[in-house]
Amino acid sequence: MGDVTEKTCGICLEGSKDPLDLPCGHSFCDGCLSGWRSRYGGDKEYEDEMRTKCPICRARIPPSRELVSTLLSCRANKKRLEDNNETSSEDYDRVCLALEMTEKRIGADWDGVTVLEKKQSRLAATLPNYLVTAMGKGDIRSVLKWIDANRAEDRVNAVSSAEMAGMPLMTFAAGCNHLSLMTLLLQRGADVNLRNTQGITTLGYVLGSDMIAGGNRDKMIRLLLSWGTRFFTEDGHTRECYIAVARRTGAHELANLLKSELGGRRCEIVNLSSRPELNGKTCVADEYLFGSNQYKVTLENKSKEVLVLSSDNLKRRDRTPQDCGYYIEFKNGRTIRHDFDSSEDCKAFVAALNGGETQPVVTEEAEARAEQAAADLLAELGLDDSPSNNPHGDGQIKKSKKKKTKKKGGKKKK
Repeated sequence: MGDVTEKTCGICLEGSKDPLDLPCGHSFCDGCLSGWRSRYGGDKEYEDEMRTKCPICRARIPPSRELVSTLLSCRANKKRLEDNNETSSEDYDRVCLALEMTEKRIGADWDGVTVLEKKQSRLAATLPNYLVTAMGKGDIRSVLKWIDANRAEDRVNAVSSAEMAGMPLMTFAAGCNHLSLMTLLLQRGADVNLRNTQGITTLGYVLGSDMIAGGNRDKMIRLLLSWGTRFFTEDGHTRECYIAVARRTGAHELANLLKSELGGRRCEIVNLSSRPELNGKTCVADEYLFGSNQYKVTLENKSKEVLVLSSDNLKRRDRTPQDCGYYIEFKNGRTIRHDFDSSEDCKAFVAALNGGETQPVVTEEAEARAEQAAADLLAELGLDDSPSNNPHGDGQIKKSKKKKTKKKGGKKKK
């Protein structure tokens, strides 16, 4: 049996989420350690020094694998340009600057071997090339079939080969403009913060890509924010960097969303005295109202009521596979969205789904859709199937057959 003892984060003092175990023996949540590193913004030398030290014992924190990959890439590019006698080019100057910044982030006392990695409960998988082609053709079924074929591997977090920058499956889905597939992957446990070998998350890719339509890009970024995507401070992929990218591409509303603390995030309503019945309900912070410390939010239920709430009445509550707020189902080659009246209803639905039980919510909705479709079809055919005129519906069908018989008879008389 494996170690079932949950480690405690040395910063938030709760069970570690995405734990990072340092060589010194201390453990922290991935997000907590990144947040701690970003607190030092005064003295630059002190800031750089503290970011590489354990918050508890000040022992050396090794660089991430992504940061080391960036270092090796910069060195290789620098050597290539030197071998080609292109040392006077702008590319060479840019590579040298990037290399200098990367070496400074890593620190001169790095042993050149040790890297900081998340622990993985399952074997990582390599994304087959044929699936990349399938996504480009809009083939979601093949992707889900491949993921479900081997549960021993962490296929939902599969990455491409090193030649393709180790790009995660989630990022490929975004690049192919598959918003529904992104949600389906997240529901299956995809890591929203998984990065390629250059340290770029799906959020960074979506922001910088010119292959994603503007409207779709906005929806993707809001999806990633609601699932808890974060900004990395230790290797240059900061909030400020992403805001600058958004403004440079003319997405000013998106930049304002990224600038606010809870913009785009899924939240729980707390301490709302004017409407206490909403406390504990979930919502999505759609827009930050600058100057008022308030957010325009949409309740996460079937009513979709829009409210304006203070940041004091909102507590961030990221989506998780067990508590996703709504559910996207892929059935018969189509995606179906299920909304619920409360997050508890959604959690019960997901629990039943994972347990292989029947889902009464789905059954009722499916029956309602089927009944409505039948009613629409009868109305289109001019057949009244209302309960007041025809409680069982049989009379109208028989009447229709009689009309057809008379019509055939009339033709014979002619």
